[in-house]
Amino acid sequence: MFEQSSLPSRASRAASAAALGIMLAALGGIALAAQDRYTVQVPGGLSFSAFRGYENWEIVAASQSTDMIDVVLANPAMIAAYKAGVPGNGQKFPDSSKIAKIHWTKKMNAEGFPVTVPDALHDIDFIERDSKKFADSGGWGYAQFNYDAPSDTFKPNGSGAKCGYACHTAAAAKDFIFTAYPKR
Repeated sequence: MFEQSSLPSRASRAASAAALGIMLAALGGIALAAQDRYTVQVPGGLSFSAFRGYENWEIVAASQSTDMIDVVLANPAMIAAYKAGVPGNGQKFPDSSKIAKIHWTKKMNAEGFPVTVPDALHDIDFIERDSKKFADSGGWGYAQFNYDAPSDTFKPNGSGAKCGYACHTAAAAKDFIFTAYPKR
């Protein structure tokens, strides 16, 4: 038999079990807290899920502002329209055309090559053409989802599908789309 002093006390075993339970609950909570970005939606507007697969769309163009690097991607319907000459040919993009615009903060290339490259993800914008659903905003719906790196989550910015319409009126003559499809 064991001596009484060599066995952990009942209180010690209970404390260890409680600590283990707390650690497992915390780890489980972290796993459960991971966001499914496809459930995020601008209130009264576009949802992230409507753009599933955007990461694989063709690149339209890249741009750089003072503090960001952007890349514009378009779904196959929009790419086909661009290649057919829209909007320069006076036509509008067809319904179901979609754009994703990814914004990153920027930094200099780490290997010393003198170029600016993307750094941290900042936000993702989506634009969808549906002339009936978005008739009061030039036929386009807009959404912006800001990225929070510490929590690895997206948060909708603005409300409603018209949140980007005011800015895009500057490009009304080009069917409300700023980014051209440059020669390749």
